[in-house]
Amino acid sequence: MTTTTTTAAQASEAMPEERARRGRRRPGRESDDTRRINWWATALIAVCSLTVLIPMYLAVVVALKTPDQLAGGTGFEWPSPINLQNFAEAWERTNFPQALLNTAFITVGSVIFTLLTSSVVAYGIARNLHRPFFKVVFFYLLAALFIPFPIIMLPLVKQTAILGMDNPGGLIILYTIYGLSLNIFIYTAYIRSIPIELEEAARVDGAGTWRVFWQVIFPLLMPMNATVGILTCVWAWNDFIMPLVVLTEPEHRTLPLVQYVFQGQFNVDYTVAFASYLMAMAPLLIIYIFSQRWVISGVTRGSIK
Repeated sequence: MTTTTTTAAQASEAMPEERARRGRRRPGRESDDTRRINWWATALIAVCSLTVLIPMYLAVVVALKTPDQLAGGTGFEWPSPINLQNFAEAWERTNFPQALLNTAFITVGSVIFTLLTSSVVAYGIARNLHRPFFKVVFFYLLAALFIPFPIIMLPLVKQTAILGMDNPGGLIILYTIYGLSLNIFIYTAYIRSIPIELEEAARVDGAGTWRVFWQVIFPLLMPMNATVGILTCVWAWNDFIMPLVVLTEPEHRTLPLVQYVFQGQFNVDYTVAFASYLMAMAPLLIIYIFSQRWVISGVTRGSIK
């Protein structure tokens, strides 16, 4: 009788441990289920990636070919031998160092001014959006997103010439102004998700509005700053239309403008042109590789908030 009682007691004590062990296994099984590969989504991503990889491969192959090699095949064959003279010729014909310096100056200036101005304006609108005036200003800026640039292109050329803004400095101001609408839309949604109690605590300690923004709010905007900065950087670096209609001096031309030299009236020097495209794309690609984690962080934080 005692043995039976002892066995029953041991079994009863073992049952909670077994249940706990099974309970610990269930989350693992559920997590295994959530980690299953979605093959349909993976296949779709793989097919969509070909729209980027194939043109990239074609650009590299054409840049490494001679005109005779390009004319003698379909364009997708890997060149043999490889011709690196195209890059040297593109460097000389485009005056690449000067064009690169102009583009970098315009891009860096546009990014800096955009981050400083858009964040401040968005902060003022986000914290006063309950007031009718600021709400009207917010929707007025959003309405500017629907105005195509060709509509205002001709008046812009006239005004920049009158004001003496047909130079890289004027181009920086224009990029800052025309990017204001989208950037404020991005910043405002993120700032409104920041608890206002943080600002109230700083004001209790004696901080003014400017100090609250630069020491409390602006550091919290780093993910959005990275997102807006990269969007502005890509836009200013690759833009062709605005520099074409604004800049008047040949020494101020940017990389997209100097690459237009390869397109003649009756023919296009494809091999040298593609080499120039790769040279112009390389700095921006390097910047994006080192900064993509900030963009992903900004998107995920914005979605969580």
